[in-house]
Amino acid sequence: MKSLLKRFFCEQTLQCTLAGVIDLAVDWMTDLKEGVCLSAFWYSHEQCCWTSNETTFEDRDKCPLWQKWSELLVNQSEGASAYILNYLMYILWALLFAFLAVSLVRVFAPYACGSGIPEIKTILSGFIIRGYLGKWTLLIKTVTLVLVVSSGLSLGKEGPLVHVACCCGNFFSSLFSKYSKNEGKRREVLSAAAAAGVSVAFGAPIGGVLFSLEEVSYYFPLKTLWRSFFAALVAAFTLRSINPFGNSRLVLFYVEYHTPWYMAELFPFILLGVFGGLWGTLFIRCNIAWCRRRKTTKLGKYPVLEVIAVTAITAIIAYPNPYTRRSTSELISELFNDCGALESSQLCDYINDPNMTRPVDDIPDRPAGVGVYTAMWQLALALIFKIVITIFTFGMKIPSGLFIPSMAVGAMAGRMVGIGVEQLAYHHHDWIIFRNWCRPGADCVTPGLYAMVGAAACLGGVTRMTVSLVVIMFELTGGLEYIVPLMAAAVTSKWVADAFGKEGIYEAHIHLNGYPFLDVKDEFTHRTLATDVMRPRRGEPPLSVLTQDSMTVEDVETLIKETDYNGFPVVVSRDSERLIGFAQRRELILAIKNARQRQEGIVSNSIMYFTEEPPELPANSPHPLKLRRVLNLSPFTVTDHTPMETVVDIFRKLGLRQCLVTRSGRLLGIITKKDVLRHMAQMANQDPESIMFN
Repeated sequence: MKSLLKRFFCEQTLQCTLAGVIDLAVDWMTDLKEGVCLSAFWYSHEQCCWTSNETTFEDRDKCPLWQKWSELLVNQSEGASAYILNYLMYILWALLFAFLAVSLVRVFAPYACGSGIPEIKTILSGFIIRGYLGKWTLLIKTVTLVLVVSSGLSLGKEGPLVHVACCCGNFFSSLFSKYSKNEGKRREVLSAAAAAGVSVAFGAPIGGVLFSLEEVSYYFPLKTLWRSFFAALVAAFTLRSINPFGNSRLVLFYVEYHTPWYMAELFPFILLGVFGGLWGTLFIRCNIAWCRRRKTTKLGKYPVLEVIAVTAITAIIAYPNPYTRRSTSELISELFNDCGALESSQLCDYINDPNMTRPVDDIPDRPAGVGVYTAMWQLALALIFKIVITIFTFGMKIPSGLFIPSMAVGAMAGRMVGIGVEQLAYHHHDWIIFRNWCRPGADCVTPGLYAMVGAAACLGGVTRMTVSLVVIMFELTGGLEYIVPLMAAAVTSKWVADAFGKEGIYEAHIHLNGYPFLDVKDEFTHRTLATDVMRPRRGEPPLSVLTQDSMTVEDVETLIKETDYNGFPVVVSRDSERLIGFAQRRELILAIKNARQRQEGIVSNSIMYFTEEPPELPANSPHPLKLRRVLNLSPFTVTDHTPMETVVDIFRKLGLRQCLVTRSGRLLGIITKKDVLRHMAQMANQDPESIMFN
């Protein structure tokens, strides 16, 4: 137990260190597109101004130590030439970051692209993608994640951090034979790592555990629950020690609202849920259609050119709008914030009453000023741009997360709805819907709350999360009082999105890529039997098997070379077909290779045997090769009359890759996960051959 806890502590410490480094590097490189700090070039804009003694409250974003590129290169801060130079430098830095990222991924670690969550879900279901959780993937994804987020592309780092966390978990698992030689235990470690990944991404430890339970893990026993809880705890503690957000708090978007929500506001909250469900449906369908076009046309042959083109379009359109120029995390933070007396954002440009003498924390609703209306137009344009560009960005050959872009879409829509409701309540407080809870001079509506609810709705519409989403959101913001609005929006968005299709974005990408994944949410109610699905069927060649003591090394090597099966059943003899066990293809290859190199007398004519005692051989026979240690003596078996409903349930809960079919101990056939998926497609009146398995 102590060694287990120590391993978990080391694993989470590494994850949090990487997450902290990523956050700090992203802040610096994002600001590098606009300028540089003269006192220390590795300082971000905020850090640079912290050290300046000449910064005032009115101009707290301006300090002599921080200079824009136009000021540094041509000594001009205003005018058309300065704007154009800053514009060009912004584009050039974005293109440089994106080019470096896609080049590193393509050359060194192709598996470092994408979100990683669809592949993690597939791996946790029992399918092995070799190299996907390797050391090179961890290194390249960590570096390129900083580059792509800093480039300004419409993507986030939170989803890929789950992949990074699982790479760390896989690395530490390989150091312990208890986990490296047991795929089931390794998957338990990966489930805990996924929880820690969300914990360090958002500062939401409980939400991370629920995310692993609801969205990622295939099978989540009680012991995995408390291990995930411990991993998330260590991750949160380490993250708090590093303090990458710079606010002395664990959460990413801390908010502090001073007004409760009212029952009448549930209607706009539900409308935001409807918008989130519609946005989720639109995004999934358009993104899958674009990704399918990428896979089936020449577009997929030019990943570098695609990334450069999308980055250039993003940078050119994003720079003129202040809400798309800044990083998405900063945008969400501003949209979530409540307007206090010290806020200088355009969104807080209200017309103040000169006779107002209220405390700072209780500012009443006020008529919107010019800055608010300007911000509304800019937010509307930013919303349209974000919706369109995210469709083409997600799925490119670079690390790309979807949490933050989806939240940004919802936050922009929610903030605009919140301002609309606020102004409606201010100008028409005598209406019956406002009369009971919105008096003149009161602080009735909090637009930031609507942004928070909209963010949850859009994220739920895309991912179809519910419980874990609500917990992540209130941990993310600290808004524990607003669970009911978040729940209403999350459930509504899921219902609306499910009306157009049951698949979330991760399940859709799993099916697009052809991964053998059995979704635990689908039900199998057909009355077919195992004999209807198993192979070989009538007219097909007999099953490729190994005998326990009558095949030579050459026979086995020939069988391995002529087939591509992942393993072979071992029987007593071809006449009896009585099952002994199952041998994995990879272990057979390694065992034969090692025996040829290390054991004397092992040649092609050597007999291979899987029994305890060697078979009786002639005196002049070569030395036999014993391979009982690679034999699984208890492979999972079912009878030929087992209902397929039971077989499907077994595959789901145990994460099996294949299951042998027997009758009275005699081998009849085999059922693989791909056979189950083809059969389920056939029962759903789909073409079973249309399912790809890459």
